[in-house]
Amino acid sequence: MKRSRKASHGKVRTGLEILIDREKDKLKGVGVAMLAHAASVTPSIQYAWDALCGLPELRLKALFSPEHGLMGTHQDQEGVEKLEDIRCEGVPVYSLYGQDAASLRPTREMLEGVDLLLVDLQDVGSRYYTYVYTLSYCMEACREAGVEVWVLDRPNPIGGTTLEGNLVSDKFRSFVGRYPLPARHGMTIGELAWMMNEVFEIACSLRIVTMEGWKRGMWFDQTGLPWVLPSPNMPTLGTATVYPGGCLLEGTNLSEGRGTTRPFEIVGAPWIDPAGFARSLNGLGLPGVRFRPLSYRPTFHKYAGETCGGIEIHVVDREEFLPFLTGIQLICCAAGSWPEAFDWRREPYEFECERLAIDLLAGGPWLRELVEEGKDPAGVGEEWEIQLREFQSIRNKYLLY
Repeated sequence: MKRSRKASHGKVRTGLEILIDREKDKLKGVGVAMLAHAASVTPSIQYAWDALCGLPELRLKALFSPEHGLMGTHQDQEGVEKLEDIRCEGVPVYSLYGQDAASLRPTREMLEGVDLLLVDLQDVGSRYYTYVYTLSYCMEACREAGVEVWVLDRPNPIGGTTLEGNLVSDKFRSFVGRYPLPARHGMTIGELAWMMNEVFEIACSLRIVTMEGWKRGMWFDQTGLPWVLPSPNMPTLGTATVYPGGCLLEGTNLSEGRGTTRPFEIVGAPWIDPAGFARSLNGLGLPGVRFRPLSYRPTFHKYAGETCGGIEIHVVDREEFLPFLTGIQLICCAAGSWPEAFDWRREPYEFECERLAIDLLAGGPWLRELVEEGKDPAGVGEEWEIQLREFQSIRNKYLLY
């Protein structure tokens, strides 16, 4: 479901900037905690917690970090246990991504002495990205502890107009899809928080500190804000552009390009013929994208140190590009061309040991069944149009911009 809206370039002021400029007096004498990560920065690229520690009379009680750690030091699936050294002397840092599912939620002891939780997280506009679910767990814990939550809003880097993909079915909810959202939801993290709080009945005391200057059709490079990678394998806006489909590859034995300088934009495996793969994909005529054959050698993750054949995804028109459909076609093409070598990821995934990663990422078994039954994925998008229309009717009530 695409909605075309041309965006002009402009200066966007984030919720963090608005808070510091206009609302800092409200923080005096209040026990404040913050959920943040490496992309939680001011326009001058100062970390949010450093900016807060510099405010007079502010009592910063705790810092919470999502997956990858406060400074983005840990890879995917890697539990963060060690408290990280920061310059806010005496402020404890609590990881909300440890060795088990229980670690995803702050405890009442972690929130002791906290009156207000500030949340400053850069999301990337795709339902698999776990930060929004860390936020949801924090909202639930704060409701139970009587702590108010303020979400300092930031742009959706891939824009706020286009929706794509099916919704997660109830039986396949997980930490990469806790709520029935499409793969590309077109919402900011503040809008998502508001919707989660009401539609999914979290019911915490919530306030959204809105941005200024952000238009729904804006891409991140039109905001005037500095890009700081929000996770180790999200180095550029180009990565975020392909991610709503590229993340599906985590559920397969295809390399999604981790261990290269172009994660999610490079796809392959040792058994793939790059020229044939690119020829087949280019022959599909997918909108806004071309595929270049290449060989590469990941330095870590899948096939580390092995030479892989594959393709690089070149987005030539990001307004027309459909990342989720492209990811589906990539998987179907690889599985159909190399059926004896292709397989699904079988290892535990995001604290889930029973259900396959591909089913969690796809929000149900439909993609796996489509591949295993050898069906043509052409027209698959028509199946989720009804779901998207229903989601959009709900979503529209929570749009702030």
